[in-house]
Amino acid sequence: MKKTPKGKPDPRVASISPGEILATEFLELLGITAYRLAAETGMPRSRVSGILNGKRSITAETALAFGLYFGNSPEFWLNLQGHYDLEKATRESYRTIKSRVKPLQAA
Repeated sequence: MKKTPKGKPDPRVASISPGEILATEFLELLGITAYRLAAETGMPRSRVSGILNGKRSITAETALAFGLYFGNSPEFWLNLQGHYDLEKATRESYRTIKSRVKPLQAA
């Protein structure tokens, strides 16, 4: 995500969801349909569809399945989700959270 001069995510730039990365960098490049991914990973089609549509997060179990299927690590998938969630929370809630948090003072 593009950063502002102070290093915070730029609220005007949308993050790329894990579902978009799954669709463009994996399914499209490899010629795999969502139906095939669901069938060959043993996942419900609704789960795969929800991830692709940005309505569902990648869970630890899903990350394990994607890692095994695509030959990469489950951490790759969880990191995609974690970065996306943190950028979204920063965009949507940073100011509110910052206003109520009192940083720990060194003794």
